[in-house]
Amino acid sequence: MDDGKPITRPKTTLHHSKTEFDGWQSITIALYMALLGYAVVVGIPVISSAWVNLLGFTEEQVGRVAGADLGGMSIGSLLASLLLNRINRRIVVFAGIVMAVVANGLCMVFLEYEYTLWLRGLAGIGSGVYTSVAIATLGGTAKPARAFNMMLFAFAFTQAAEMQILPQMSMNGIYTLFISLYLVSVPFLGWVPAKAAHREDEIELDIEEAENKHRFEQKYMPHYVPWVCLTAIFFTYINIGTYWTYIELATVRAGVDAEFIGDMLVLASFMSLCGCLVATLISDRMGLVRPLLVTLSCVALSAGIMIGNPDQTSFVTSVFAFNFLWIFVDVYQMGTMSNYDPSGKYVSLIPGAQGVGQIIGPNIAASLLGYNMGYDAVFMMCACAALMGMLIYGWIYVKLRRSLPALADAS
Repeated sequence: MDDGKPITRPKTTLHHSKTEFDGWQSITIALYMALLGYAVVVGIPVISSAWVNLLGFTEEQVGRVAGADLGGMSIGSLLASLLLNRINRRIVVFAGIVMAVVANGLCMVFLEYEYTLWLRGLAGIGSGVYTSVAIATLGGTAKPARAFNMMLFAFAFTQAAEMQILPQMSMNGIYTLFISLYLVSVPFLGWVPAKAAHREDEIELDIEEAENKHRFEQKYMPHYVPWVCLTAIFFTYINIGTYWTYIELATVRAGVDAEFIGDMLVLASFMSLCGCLVATLISDRMGLVRPLLVTLSCVALSAGIMIGNPDQTSFVTSVFAFNFLWIFVDVYQMGTMSNYDPSGKYVSLIPGAQGVGQIIGPNIAASLLGYNMGYDAVFMMCACAALMGMLIYGWIYVKLRRSLPALADAS
């Protein structure tokens, strides 16, 4: 009955039934694996500099090697998605560990660019397999958005640790560290759920302050939506992968003191902590997609600040803003994918979409530098990629807002 009062739209929260994936052992090992699997992504500014300073690679070669390493994750992710529901997931993880350990070990023997390029690609494949199982495990929890937020919150600490520790190590020391961390997880493989989570095909919508509860059936969501989301993730990681590959090298080239840059990268990593907390508070009130659109436009601006001749002020502004905002992007992207894909079928492909973006982005940037277009062109590309991701998510939001508004605004 219309009593003349304005209608307030209730907050919509998507709930999944609990599974075996919700045990603390499963979540703990999945978080560890995800952090280690993404370690190269987090530490790529320092690792890129190490390839230049310790191995003598050119800036163009760094882009190729970083692209091979990060892009190998996409191949590993695709392999994992084909195997996850066919064989024991612990075997899949172990295979990823073997590839990553062997490749990192061989990198200490074969130091030439051509060998390193292929070996980093193999290491990336192992990392992609390893990471995909971790992401699928987190996506199988009853509250995957919360699990992903925990993962990204922990990233701030691992990023700060890498920025502080890796510059003090030799190239072989960095490879040895990665090998050791992969081997640490072997005794705990029994904590990884062996099979996929079994869920109903429906998602229950709890609509607060409403008289009735409704059921939203997954089959009513267009099947293309998760694929479009993966495409948007691809573009956002062209931006992220390229930015982290070249931010330190570009700033040094502009004449900013290298020690100052290193100190700021460590401090800026703690902005990710604030990013996780603020992102959660905003999403609880506004859902996921709308804040994501605003965040991506701000990410584009933070990359654009580096266009021109960056000084200390523009570098600090850019890197602090980017560190604060890229966590927003991942919290919202992974949470959105979890809402759109409760089965976890497509969530396991997130590292693949990220990896493809990260192999294409640094390689395009390397080509731009090879054609002497400079870092202005590189950071312009970063900004454009972020805006492309924003446009794709905006299109998805408009489409779902018309047909499935509860899902479009879900938190």
